[in-house]
Amino acid sequence: MTMARPMPSADADARLRSSGNGEAGLRGGSAGDLYVVLEVKEHPFFERRGADLYCTIPISIAQAALGAELQVPGLGGDEKLKIPEGTESGAVFRIRGKGLADPHGGGKGDLYYHVRVLTPTKLTREQRKLVEQLGASLKVENKPAERGSSLFDKVKDIFG
Repeated sequence: MTMARPMPSADADARLRSSGNGEAGLRGGSAGDLYVVLEVKEHPFFERRGADLYCTIPISIAQAALGAELQVPGLGGDEKLKIPEGTESGAVFRIRGKGLADPHGGGKGDLYYHVRVLTPTKLTREQRKLVEQLGASLKVENKPAERGSSLFDKVKDIFG
């Protein structure tokens, strides 16, 4: 069976038709068409949305506060992702043109990395002391965020 053109990537449930390669018709009739329905297997950590891919990357409080350069998974191997100083949990970073080929034409999609700052659950005595010292030097007013603030908008986007 030959296809007219190879598909660089395909959507789930895409149907491919190959004329004349189906079963033979009744009473010597010509062969019908062969249809192939594609099933796209889910990736362990990339979520596909069209030609774009999304992934969640955990980072430490230190990486979020101080900035970091990470090696993150990509389709063709690792990609460099620069985390700027002062990054908040929930920030999304994009690497252009490193997603999937668009099955409908139009080039390649992008890779999106959603960062989640992990809060440590178990600290050693030394770590606890350091975090307490940091906490004493960083004061935050624990008042509700105003509706127009970026934090409120992020929470609203998450919960609809």
